[in-house]
Amino acid sequence: MITIAIDAMGGDHGIKITVPAALLVLQKWENVKLILVGDEVALKQELSSRGALSHPRITIHHAAEVVEMDEAPAKALRGKKQSSMRLAINLVKDGVAGACVSAGNTGALMATAHYVLKTIPGIDRPAIIRSLPTLVENKNVIVLDLGASSDSSPENLYQFAVMGSVLASAHYNIEKPKVALLNIGVEEIKGNELVKAADKLFLQSQSFEYVGYVEGDAIFQGDVDVVVCDGFVGNVALKAMEGVIKLTLFYAKKAFMKNLFNKIAALIARPALKTLAATIDPGRHNGASLIGLKGIVIKSHGGANESAFTNAIYEAMLEVEKNVPQKIGEKVGLLLRDEHPTS
Repeated sequence: MITIAIDAMGGDHGIKITVPAALLVLQKWENVKLILVGDEVALKQELSSRGALSHPRITIHHAAEVVEMDEAPAKALRGKKQSSMRLAINLVKDGVAGACVSAGNTGALMATAHYVLKTIPGIDRPAIIRSLPTLVENKNVIVLDLGASSDSSPENLYQFAVMGSVLASAHYNIEKPKVALLNIGVEEIKGNELVKAADKLFLQSQSFEYVGYVEGDAIFQGDVDVVVCDGFVGNVALKAMEGVIKLTLFYAKKAFMKNLFNKIAALIARPALKTLAATIDPGRHNGASLIGLKGIVIKSHGGANESAFTNAIYEAMLEVEKNVPQKIGEKVGLLLRDEHPTS
C-alpha cells in the first residue's frame, strides 16, 4: 500500500480541486492511501459534501496555515512552519508518507523541500523534471531543469543528466538512455561557456549515452530520452511550449467558428479534435518531480484541474513504486563520484 501526502490547500483552487482529484485516485487505484493536509474543518465539509467523510483510505492531517501563491519562498520557509505544504513534506521526512504532492507556490515548495529533506549525497542541487510528449507515438522525453536553478554550473548539469537518465530507466525501462544538451545549435562551436563546459563532462561519462546538442525544436522529435538544460532556459522553454499549445487551440477554434461551412466541418471533425486536444493538453503530463532530494516531492501546476492533479498524484505513486531516490543515490555512488567530483 502506497501512502501519499497531499497539500490540499495549495494551488489556485485548493480543496475544490485537490479533494475530488484525491477521490478519483482512490477510485482508480486500490493500492494507495492519501493523507489530506490542510484545514480540518474545511476538508471535512468538502469530503462530507461528496459523501466521502468516512473513506477508509483517507486521513486528514490538520494544518493551521497556507502558503500563498505569491508568497516569498524565504518568508514561507521561516514563517509558516505549520503550513499545509510544510507539514505534507514533514510527513515524507518522517516516513509516514512515501511522497508529497502540491500545487502550491513553486519557489516555496522547492525551498521547503530542500531544507526539510536535503539532497542525496553527491547531488549539489535538486532539479525540476518533467516528462513531455514527442512525435513518436507512446514515447516521452524527460526534460530538466525546468526552473529550480537559474545559475547552474557544468557539474550541476552533469548531475541533472545522471538523475534524468535514472528516471528514464525507471519509468520507461530504457537500459542506457540517450541524453542531450539543449543548445542554440548542434555544431560544436555553438553555445555559451556553460554548455560547452558541460559538453566536455558529458563526453567523458559512462553512465549514459550522450548524443550531443539538440535545439529547442528537436526536444519533441523522439530521438532522445533526456534533455538537459539550466533552470532559466528550461522554464522559458516549458512556458513557451504551453503558450504555443494554447495559441494553436485558440486559432483552431476560431477558424472552425468562422462561417457555417467551417462549423459543419467542425462537427464532422469533432472526435478527432477532441483526441488532439487531449493529446497535447499540458494537464495530461502534469506532475513535475523535484528530483535529487532524499524524498519524493511532486509539483503540480498551480492552475491544474481535477484530471491534471490526478496525474500528479499518479506520478508520485509511480516514483514511490520505482523507489527513484534510492536508485539515484545508488547510481551517484557508483558512477558520479568516480567520474566527476561535485562542484
